[in-house]
Amino acid sequence: MDNKELYDIAIKMLEFSYAPFSKFRVGAALLTKEGKVYTGCNVENSSYGGTICAERTAFVKAISCGERDFEKIIIVSSGGEAWPCGICRQFMKEFCEDDFVIMTAKDRDSIRSYTMDEMLPEGFKL
Repeated sequence: MDNKELYDIAIKMLEFSYAPFSKFRVGAALLTKEGKVYTGCNVENSSYGGTICAERTAFVKAISCGERDFEKIIIVSSGGEAWPCGICRQFMKEFCEDDFVIMTAKDRDSIRSYTMDEMLPEGFKL
């Protein structure tokens, strides 16, 4: 699956976002090495620590279905580029190799790619 197709899937997730506090809607599409796509959106909570980011939502869905081999993820938002927070970067590091690709885009034609190692070069991993 090419990056623009993955972008199109992620952008559709914005409508499912629950963001009454920040109004910042985020969507994600995670591609496994076998070609399956798992989606996610951010779900805010009035107890801010209970909020879950779009990329973690996608990963939790995939992991809970038995997936462990991931190729890339794209993260999009309603307000420009969306970058994984520190918690999400460490979460991804737990399940991804250093060459896992993390993409962000403000629109379909401005997709930028980074490896896991570039996003979190000194992350903790067993």
